[in-house]
Amino acid sequence: MPQQQQKIHNQVVRWSFFVIGLIILALGISLTMQAKGLGIGPWDVFHYGLYVQFGLTVGSWSIIAGLVIVAVTSLAMKQWPQIGTILNMVLIGVFIDFFNWILPAPEHLWTEILVFAAGTTVMAYGIGIYVSPGMGAGPRDGLMLVLTDVTGWKVSTVRNWNEIIVAVFGWMLGGPVGIGTVFIALFLGTMVGYSLPQAKKLLNFFLKKGERNEDIYKRPLRADNHDRTGEKVR
Repeated sequence: MPQQQQKIHNQVVRWSFFVIGLIILALGISLTMQAKGLGIGPWDVFHYGLYVQFGLTVGSWSIIAGLVIVAVTSLAMKQWPQIGTILNMVLIGVFIDFFNWILPAPEHLWTEILVFAAGTTVMAYGIGIYVSPGMGAGPRDGLMLVLTDVTGWKVSTVRNWNEIIVAVFGWMLGGPVGIGTVFIALFLGTMVGYSLPQAKKLLNFFLKKGERNEDIYKRPLRADNHDRTGEKVR
């Protein structure tokens, strides 16, 4: 495989991980929303509250809020947002609405708990997969980094205060706050700490697979012109 093709392969793999991770993340968010009686994530409480008060859809408010945040952080940092940040903002909102449309709401408490548990796990893996290729931070992560630079506080401190503030505003707007909100705020980061290394390992597997293919194509042909590509590449 020529070097240019290898670069294209790597970009395709990275962008595929990024987009698939965002779709998985949106699925996890929507699953928690089906079990909203237990509470949902802090930012999702805010988006849901805006939906309750002003209509549109939860995904639409996710995009609108993301657009405002991107504009503010871009002005503060005096630079254009990355394409990955824009895709993050749009795709998550679109797929939240899609999954909210097709997913049924659980009818019993025990199924609600199972759906919520599945949703938080799916969210953690979605974040791990979309973050692993490093194609651009989400709007809310960008805001967190800007506030960290401005205040001089630790990232964890800024993140916690961000989530407390948006959850309170979301609750005032009518968003569902509960034990699940607290769980996501406290433990989702820990879950991502497990999912991200696994996602990076899987990403590296696909990237190295392309490198192995390149080595195969570079090997000299045998005299009978039948290269044994099925052999293990060392």
